[in-house]
Amino acid sequence: MDSPVLKVLIFDDQANVVEALRLLFEVHGIPVATASSCDDVLDQLGGGDIGVVIQDMNFSPNETSGEEGTALFRSIRQVDPQVPVLLITAWASLEVAVQLVKEGATDYLAKPWDDDKLVTMVGNLMRLRALQLENEHLQDQRRRDRQELAQRYNLCGLVYESEAMHRVVNLALNVADSDAPVLVCGPSGSGKEKVAEIIQANSPRRQGPFVRVNLGALPEQLMESELFGAEAGAYTGLKGRTTGRFEAADGGSLFLDEIDSLSLASQVKLLRVAQSGEYQRLGSSRTRTANARLISATNADLKLKIADGSFREDLFYRLNVVELQVPPLSERPDDIPVLARHFLEKFAGDDEPPRLTDKAMAALTGYSWPGNIRELENRMQRSVLVCRGQDLDVDRLDLAPEADTAGAAGKGNLHTDASQETDLDPADQGQRDRIQAALVSADGVVSQAATDLGLSRQALYRKMSRLGIIMERKPRT
Repeated sequence: MDSPVLKVLIFDDQANVVEALRLLFEVHGIPVATASSCDDVLDQLGGGDIGVVIQDMNFSPNETSGEEGTALFRSIRQVDPQVPVLLITAWASLEVAVQLVKEGATDYLAKPWDDDKLVTMVGNLMRLRALQLENEHLQDQRRRDRQELAQRYNLCGLVYESEAMHRVVNLALNVADSDAPVLVCGPSGSGKEKVAEIIQANSPRRQGPFVRVNLGALPEQLMESELFGAEAGAYTGLKGRTTGRFEAADGGSLFLDEIDSLSLASQVKLLRVAQSGEYQRLGSSRTRTANARLISATNADLKLKIADGSFREDLFYRLNVVELQVPPLSERPDDIPVLARHFLEKFAGDDEPPRLTDKAMAALTGYSWPGNIRELENRMQRSVLVCRGQDLDVDRLDLAPEADTAGAAGKGNLHTDASQETDLDPADQGQRDRIQAALVSADGVVSQAATDLGLSRQALYRKMSRLGIIMERKPRT
């Protein structure tokens, strides 16, 4: 679906003002729409093609209080919290306009305005609005795609939101129908075993067993008997026959985690069964056949291990017919909020789970999560025990401090005011994120960030103050 052509929506009770603005924007190639009433403004917002709203503060004769403009602005925010709104004001309602900027209006235009600055501001705002709408469209499409997958396939309770994880799931589902061996790579705790479960659950072997083996936890002297089984008396102390994991997985799938931990001797034995499906129990000369699909996992770089001689290249290519790369949680920030809420609900049980404040959520998404999903799960379990129904704020997360990477090099460190107690609503949080990103992109130069955001420098400083964004200057060296 093509994106709509965005327009500037102008609403002012003075026809000459509307006409002047219309001509100004059309001369500069910016499409214009006009509204005849407050209701008309709100109706046109529902069309999805309004990039910026320019509204007067007073619409009735002899009205100078700004109350009408305030009511309209607040109605606009209810219909579309993200649309940029510029306020046209005279000195009589200037104080009210400043208050509305604190509530989220983009800026105000004091009459008479500067044409060049206004065109530049609106042009930048239109471009930002187009990006925002495109992002919302992509997010909606991804949400529909995820819902469709969840309806068509068994995702084994996987919780995710990110496009990166969506690609992994799609590939896992695409290869599920075959019997080809799969190698799942990714850091510890990132969800490799869940991906293996999804492959098994959506394969023709779904009714068969899914046998998990953590090879890193098996002693080397027991590796062969654990994988292939052993006859009674095969080694000292073994009084009865044991069933190996390959035999137990017959008709299903065998998940071999930490495949990189196998010794070279065990790799030779595994290669044989991977190639031919044949193996022998320890202490037996009878050849048996394994009908189990192999799904392996590793957090190591097996090509490096091949290079240093600790992993067999022929085994690597036998196991790696299809490779799935599960990214670390730090590369899937969209997954962090949904996973955090999921774990809070899980550990709260029948009790009300703690509510994550906006500051806490910002801290979670900004943390690097070296332990990945496993670390996040443990952190949320601890939080449920500590909070017990209270709000979960950043000071209760007990996250390890990390280096500040958001500072503007040579300009100052960018951070938020931890003493600001009022939690931000989602719209304000999104605005704060965009401003911080613009400041980082502008290397801490506020005037450049303001231009990129389509704001005056004064308006940006006001928004930074309201949202608790602090630019701490560094002395020049």
